[in-house]
Amino acid sequence: MQHPNCPLCNSSATVFCEKPKHLFYTCTVCEGIFRPSFTYLTSEAEKAHYELHNNDVNDARYQHFVSPIVNAIVHDFTPNDTGLDFGSGTGPVVSKMLRDQGFQIKNYDLYFENNPELLTQKYNYISCCEVMEHFKQPLQEFQLLHKMLLPNGKLYCKTELFKNQKPFEDWYYKDDFTHVFIYQEATLHWIKEEFHFLNLIIQDKLLVFEK
Repeated sequence: MQHPNCPLCNSSATVFCEKPKHLFYTCTVCEGIFRPSFTYLTSEAEKAHYELHNNDVNDARYQHFVSPIVNAIVHDFTPNDTGLDFGSGTGPVVSKMLRDQGFQIKNYDLYFENNPELLTQKYNYISCCEVMEHFKQPLQEFQLLHKMLLPNGKLYCKTELFKNQKPFEDWYYKDDFTHVFIYQEATLHWIKEEFHFLNLIIQDKLLVFEK
């Protein structure tokens, strides 16, 4: 079977993990780790999976989970700036917490708040919390995110990077079938250089791309 090319940088890839339910390749250039497209869930199954998430915007644990992004935005911007929560999901807690502090932020989600008009606008900041690992076409998604940012804008992402913290085969994060693209630090630096972001900050699971 011919190996697929990387969906981020289109370079060649090699098998990284081959288990009965989990086949992943790794890119020889950007080091992204990805599932081949023939293993993707259908759109209907993917949406049903997300609907199982109990994302109560008033849940203190959920608020704590997203707080690194919220706190960073509050630190870097003001209520006069405009924002977008990209991939806001069934419980847009980032937006709720920011609006409680007077911030202007809109929600976009492919399945739950699909308003394409929002993708034609420009924003001072974009939140992308536990979303980028779901990107089936990461190159196109990052092109869009970069395009939507105003000059000096910031893209705040939250995901779990693979850092060889344990053998990939035993790593819990890969077990979610909707996690189709996993990032390593080298992958993030490839994105920074490809899209000419001025800066990249990595603070554990919080990633900030500065335009």
